Amino acid sequence: MPENRGPGTADRGLNDADPGVDGLLARARSRLTRLEPREAQHAVQSGAILVDTRPEFQRRADGEIPGAIVVERNHLEWRLHPASAGRIPEAAHADVHWIVICDEGYASSLAAASLQLIGLRRATDLVGGFQAWRAAMLPVTPPGLITPARLATKAAESEDTRAVSRTAAAVKDR
Repeated sequence: MPENRGPGTADRGLNDADPGVDGLLARARSRLTRLEPREAQHAVQSGAILVDTRPEFQRRADGEIPGAIVVERNHLEWRLHPASAGRIPEAAHADVHWIVICDEGYASSLAAASLQLIGLRRATDLVGGFQAWRAAMLPVTPPGLITPARLATKAAESEDTRAVSRTAAAVKDR
C-alpha cells in the first residue's frame, strides 16, 4: 500500500511510479513548443490553425477567438488526424500546425501532446489559453454567440455510417 506523503500527494502522485496530474502535465508540456498569445496570432497569420476545445458553456460565457475551429475535446484526435474517417477538411496532412486552446492552458497541453503521439508533430497549445489571449487584448467575439463544433465531412460521415451498418449486420448474423 503506497504511503501518504501529506498535503499535495494527489497532485504529485502516490509513489515514484505515479507522477500524478502535475507530472503528466509536465511530461506533456516537455514535448511541446508552447506559444504565447501574440506568437499564436502570428502563427495563425502564417497558416497555423487554432482549435478551441472549450465546452460550449465557456465559449458562450466568454466569447470565442474569431476564425478558431471549434472541436469538442472528446472528438479532437478523430477530427484532426488525416487518416481518420471522422476528420475535418483542414486535416489534410500530418504537418498541419495545430494550436489547441482551452480556457487556461492546462487541458490544451494534454490534448496537444496527445495529437503529437498520434503523429501530428506540429501540434502545440496556447500558454494561458483563452484567458491569456483575451488578456493580451487580441480579438474575441462578444459573449453569447457560439460557433457550433466542427463535425466530420459528409464523405467521412458516410464512411462511418457504412461501417456501423456493416458492424450491425455482422452482429445480427451471429
